[in-house]
Amino acid sequence: MMAYELPLGTTSARSSGAGYCAVRCDRARSRLEHHFDFGLALDGDKRPCDVRTSNAGQLLFTGICRPDRAARVAQQLFGRDFFSGWGVRTLGARERRFNPTSYHNGSVWPHDNALIALGLAQYGHTSAALSLSTALFDAAAHMHLRRLPELFCGFDRKRGKSPTLYPVACAPQAWAACAPFALLQACLGLEIDAASSTVILRRPSLPPFIEWLTVRGLRVGAGKLDLMFRRHDSSVAVNLLSREGEAEVEVML
Repeated sequence: MMAYELPLGTTSARSSGAGYCAVRCDRARSRLEHHFDFGLALDGDKRPCDVRTSNAGQLLFTGICRPDRAARVAQQLFGRDFFSGWGVRTLGARERRFNPTSYHNGSVWPHDNALIALGLAQYGHTSAALSLSTALFDAAAHMHLRRLPELFCGFDRKRGKSPTLYPVACAPQAWAACAPFALLQACLGLEIDAASSTVILRRPSLPPFIEWLTVRGLRVGAGKLDLMFRRHDSSVAVNLLSREGEAEVEVML
């Protein structure tokens, strides 16, 4: 199950007048809980495939999971079977088809991890989103031009060793190029409520290797904002540097 829908169940979506979409999201959530039970696929006999993959993490991005389910998904994805130290693998290490050098069965995909990080942040698992972001940025430091590729191999991270490259991974690649921005969005808990021209920052945090971050020209409706984030131990200070138009900033700790 690939989850590329916008998180319609969030507060921002509901407050923007997207009532129809919110109702559809609630109905989809109910169907998922009662009928599909987070199955990845069906086999030839229409039985759910009993296999653990990272796809469940993409469901967190949609906001469709119950909080208790989301917590279980987060715990599984950060166990040794999935988390390599460089990121979350597409397939658990104890699955029969696991192969860390394969295209889909055990490799690490930056865009997949970015969606997972956004979902983790949405459910309040900020420390997990920070850990995942740090792992991906560490991996990028070993790549040519510090550019995340389409995917890389899912071997465990070891001291003094760099990630193992996937030989024919695309680089640059559009999905992977977006991943660093999505990871930062997850760390900052950044949401946009376009209807009220408001930037919402839920439990903003920065990974340990970033002391400060400036975001310039952030457009919200017809307005525009420049923001600075500065880390202080376990908290982050948010400063409004400039504002054009009616844009607002709301920080939720």
